[in-house]
Amino acid sequence: MNSNYKVIKFRSNNSKEVNDQISIEEPLEISLKYKDKENWIENTISITMRTPGDDEDLVRGFLFNEKVVEKIEYIEKIEHSGRPTDQYGIKNKITVTINNSENIDIDKIKRNFLTNSSCGVCGKTSLDSLEIIKKDKILKSIPKITKETIMLSPDKLRQNQSEFSKTGGIHASGLFTAKGDIVAIKEDVGRHNALDKLIGHALDQKLLDTNIQFLTCSGRLNFDLVQKALMVNIGILIGVGAPTSLAIDLANRFDMTLVGFVKGDSFNIYSNSERIK
Repeated sequence: MNSNYKVIKFRSNNSKEVNDQISIEEPLEISLKYKDKENWIENTISITMRTPGDDEDLVRGFLFNEKVVEKIEYIEKIEHSGRPTDQYGIKNKITVTINNSENIDIDKIKRNFLTNSSCGVCGKTSLDSLEIIKKDKILKSIPKITKETIMLSPDKLRQNQSEFSKTGGIHASGLFTAKGDIVAIKEDVGRHNALDKLIGHALDQKLLDTNIQFLTCSGRLNFDLVQKALMVNIGILIGVGAPTSLAIDLANRFDMTLVGFVKGDSFNIYSNSERIK
């Protein structure tokens, strides 16, 4: 989603005012509605800056990846609410009704999930939120992909983005088959939001087959992206930019293959090269 803004473009000592398309960034307030004994409780758990659109997928992926819900089926209903904004006419509040609230610890959830558009982990208020719930490692034998598939995936990702070509200011995450075919792509101003949207969509539409799939993301690879990919047992995570030290450590801990700096005919493998043919 984008909007037109007046900008002054300066080129070769000349300037002119033009209309330019800019990626929209708006807050999304996420509330949980769940039953405590016989009473229905509703609590705001997070405010994240996102690109409007695919909000339901964003919320599904966010709640699953952070293990607020153990299964996507625990999400009974997702509803937008609040007054539409004056500028874009969108609603920036969303309420998620949970049909299984046995493990809901609302105080812990509210502490952990204060996020912003640049990085999920760095916006959280407690280092306890870095604890990975996942206990099992990923099977090292699958999937297997070729170096050619790796090098082509960022270009395929960009060519199939609807917003990047218009604004140049938006991230994307793509789910690919081991042969390099695109399963789904999602975009957002935030890297972690784009991946939440993608995973939420894939879970809802039952698109995941981790035996033959991998993920490619625009930008750098941080801890947050690795954690989200691990939650759905993705064995290979590829990024156009560099990984952080914590991302590499986490990938090694759970036997994920992490590939960065994919540019043209080159890339770096930071962990578990066995999956790359």
